[in-house]
Amino acid sequence: MLVSLDIRDVLIIDRLELAFQPGLNVLTGETGAGKSILLDSLGFVLGWRGRAELVRQGAQQGEVVAEFVLTADHPAHAILAEAGLPSAETLLLRRVNTRDGRKTGWVNDRRVSGEVLRALSDTLVELHGQQDDRGLLNPRVHRDLLDAFAGLDLAPLRAAWSGLAQARKSLAQAETQVQSVQAEEDFLRHAVAELDTLAPAPEEEAQLDAQRRLMQQAERVCGDIARAAATLSEDGAERLVGDAARWLEDVADAVDGRLDPALDALSRAMDALGEAQMSVTACMDSLEFHPGALEQLEDRLFAIRGLARKHGVLPDELSGFADDLRARLDRLDNSGRDIAALSQAVAEAQVAYDAAATAISEARAQAAKRLDAEMSGELAPLKMERAQFSTALAHAEPGPEGWDAVTFEVATNPGAPKGALSRIASGGELSRFLLALKVCLTRGQPDMTMIFDEIDRGVGGATADAVGRRLRALADGAQVLVVTHSPQVAALGAHHWRVEKTVRDGQTLSRVVPLSADERVQEIARMLSGDTVTDAARAAAQDLLSAAPQTK
Repeated sequence: MLVSLDIRDVLIIDRLELAFQPGLNVLTGETGAGKSILLDSLGFVLGWRGRAELVRQGAQQGEVVAEFVLTADHPAHAILAEAGLPSAETLLLRRVNTRDGRKTGWVNDRRVSGEVLRALSDTLVELHGQQDDRGLLNPRVHRDLLDAFAGLDLAPLRAAWSGLAQARKSLAQAETQVQSVQAEEDFLRHAVAELDTLAPAPEEEAQLDAQRRLMQQAERVCGDIARAAATLSEDGAERLVGDAARWLEDVADAVDGRLDPALDALSRAMDALGEAQMSVTACMDSLEFHPGALEQLEDRLFAIRGLARKHGVLPDELSGFADDLRARLDRLDNSGRDIAALSQAVAEAQVAYDAAATAISEARAQAAKRLDAEMSGELAPLKMERAQFSTALAHAEPGPEGWDAVTFEVATNPGAPKGALSRIASGGELSRFLLALKVCLTRGQPDMTMIFDEIDRGVGGATADAVGRRLRALADGAQVLVVTHSPQVAALGAHHWRVEKTVRDGQTLSRVVPLSADERVQEIARMLSGDTVTDAARAAAQDLLSAAPQTK
């Protein structure tokens, strides 16, 4: 419930503090007195998009503070929790508009964005007028309104749609891949066969290249190695070292061991010569190859390099490239089985979606009948017992919220064709249709403050009285704010304020005055008779007030 509204330096309001009450709160005043400014100010603090410039002439900034009282289960608590804001019984909204156009908002003294304010406003206030901009006249949101009226949970349907969409996407991607692979099937099979035949290994190209260079130089290298082997053999260095060792051994005893170091060194030399000879022999053996080996090696080396150039990869990448091509061929070979499985998944997802959408459609059809019946009951007290309201359901393109298109249609007289609400009803009729709709669609939302901006425009007399009494009944146990020019509606208010203009120091200012019982008589008499208030008008005003139900 809206408890208070504090406005400072907004348009033609310098300072205004309003304390609202439960029940029917009525605001009256002459045209242009500033009633719309109050709604603009409330919309500003709630984050609604409205006038770009709100700051009063001569002021540096405009400020609006709104205080709400929340019940323990009020949906605003969830919005606060999601935004990471503290939650309490009292909700204080504050928003400032500076002269340079900057707008800043706070919730319980914590700075917030306009999106958070607007999210909160959806749980706090419903603004409604003849030129309804909150959805009642917009066929595109009629389905949402019917779903809210029915209390439908669309989460299972949305999940089914999401599953169907994902299954279709997976099938489409698989079919696209198969088509792509099929277009190059001949190339893939030829390329894989060619790669499998060659079977290049990683790093093989570098190894072949090194071996090729070695084989090209083998003749020259082998000659030098052979000469070295001959020098190290028994007819070469090994024989000479052996002879020297034997000669020294023969005379070693005669010199009392002085030749022992030399003999040890010669022994080590013999061992080293043996190792060298073995290594040289092994090298010579490894360099031996048959006459066609170099040609065969070069053929393979050039084949690997040519295949790498052909496919635009490095030689060492040919093996991985072949694996990729085989995988693509495998997908092609298994595509029939995969497509069948994905098609089956789509069919199953379609069945699940159809079942969920059918259930929602049936629930909507039942809710539409209930809404039509409730609307019939609401129109009769508003002097429209001959009018007809119907909720039309038609098939629409399937989507996450089903396949139903919903349109609110009316006929103002029996036998007259039905049509869209905004095209069929006249101004006064439209007001009453919208009021009846508002009553039906907001039933069960006692925590919502409902604001009706001149909903009674275009009606008078007994019809205006019927509208006022419906508003009064709607406000029972709730809070309703009504901006009205109708004396019949004003007389039914539980709380009454007059909006008026004053001129002070050459400036036009707007103020809002709470009215006493006597002042209400005077104000309603003005609404009945105009600028000149007569005794007859006062008497009529008194009669209207006396006929109004007493405030509990």
